[in-house]
Amino acid sequence: DQKWKDLLDHFNQPRFVLVNENFEFPDLLGAAYEYLIKFFADSAGKKGGEFYTPAEVVRLLVQITKPEAGNEIYDPTVGSGGFLIQSHQYVEEQGQDPNDLALYGQDSNGTVWSICNMNMILHNITRFTIENGDTLEDPQILENGQIRKFDRVLANPPFSQNYSRANVKFPSRFREWCPETGKKADLMFVQHMLASLKPRGHMATIMPHGVLFRGGKEKLIREIFINDDVIEAIISLPPGLFYGTGIPACVIVANKSKPETLKNKILFINADREYAEGKAQNKLRPEDIEKISFVFAHKLEIPKYSRLVDKKEIVDVHEYNLNIRRYVDNTPDPEPEDVQAHLIGGIPEAEVDARASDFARFGIKPDSLFKRSRPGYLAFLSAIESKPAIKVTLEADPALGQTL
Repeated sequence: DQKWKDLLDHFNQPRFVLVNENFEFPDLLGAAYEYLIKFFADSAGKKGGEFYTPAEVVRLLVQITKPEAGNEIYDPTVGSGGFLIQSHQYVEEQGQDPNDLALYGQDSNGTVWSICNMNMILHNITRFTIENGDTLEDPQILENGQIRKFDRVLANPPFSQNYSRANVKFPSRFREWCPETGKKADLMFVQHMLASLKPRGHMATIMPHGVLFRGGKEKLIREIFINDDVIEAIISLPPGLFYGTGIPACVIVANKSKPETLKNKILFINADREYAEGKAQNKLRPEDIEKISFVFAHKLEIPKYSRLVDKKEIVDVHEYNLNIRRYVDNTPDPEPEDVQAHLIGGIPEAEVDARASDFARFGIKPDSLFKRSRPGYLAFLSAIESKPAIKVTLEADPALGQTL
C-alpha cells in the first residue's frame, strides 16, 4: 500500500504536468494512446474494425491524396481519428505547418466519438471538430445550413450497412438510392463524400469489392461516377488487412478536377499479392505502400499490376463493371506441363537445359545423371533406380566432391 501511495504522490506533484513538452520524445502521449487503441482493436477482433483502421492502410490513403497546409480535411466515419491524425503528421513531414489544417469528423458511436476527441487532444492537435451522429441520416458538419465542402475526404466506412431513407436529411446529396435493406449502403457513403468535396478536392475511401460489379442501383451509381469522370483510380488491397472481416477490399480514389491527360480514364492497380503475411492479420509493408503510391502518382502501367483504362472500354466492353481483374489480371502464369512426359514418361530435355547454370554452379555434368531415352527426353542412368541412389551417384562424382 505504501508503494501505491508513493506512486500517487509522485504523480500528484505540482511540477508533474502530463503534457507532451514534459516528455523526452515528441508526441509520446499520442503514440501511447494509439498503442492502447490498437491493443483494444486487436483484443476486440471484429468489433475492432468498427473504430480502428490499420495504420499502414491509413498511411496509403493519406500518401495518395497528399494533404497540404491550409486544407480542410474530413472523415465522415472518423472512428478513432487515424486519417485525420496521419494527415496532420504527413503535412508536418513535408515541412509545412500542420497547425494550418482544419480537421473534421463524425461518428455514430458515442464511445468512439469520445476516443477520437481524446486521441486528437493527446496528439496536441487543436483545430478539429468531431461530431456525434449518423453521417448518412444526419450529417452534422455543415456550413450555412448546407453540407460543408472539403479539400480532402478520407474514410473507411463500415461495410454492408442498412439505412433508413425516411430519416435522411439533405437528400440532394444522393443522385441514386441504394436499397435500404440488404446491407448495400456502401455507395451511399461514397455519394456523401463526393457531395462533401470542393470543386478541386480529392477523395479516397475503402470499399468492399462488391460495389465494383454488383448490378441494380449500384450499377446506376457507378454509371453516374464514370460519366461524371470523377474516379481517378481503383486499387485492389491484399486480403486480411482489416479486423474481423474477410471481405476483399479496395480503395476508390476520386478527383473532381482530373488533369487533361486523365480525362475519361481510370487507373487500375491490382496490389492484392504484395503484403506481409501475419498469423491473425496481414499487413502492408513500407515497400508495398511506396510502390502503390509511386505507380498512382506517375500513372505507370506495369504488366499484371497496373493499367490506365479508357472509359470507352469500361462502358462498351465491360458495361460499367469495374471489377479490377477484368483490367489487371495478376494470376501467375501456369507451370509448363509436358503431356508426353506425363503419359509416356521421361524427363523433358528442355527442363534439364533450363537448369544448366545450376548444374554448372555445383560442378555437375548432366550426363553423369541422365541418358537420352528418345528424341527430346532423358531418363536417369540405370545406376539410379531410387531416390537414395541419386545421393550416392552425386557423392561419387569427383567434381561435385571438390565443390563440397
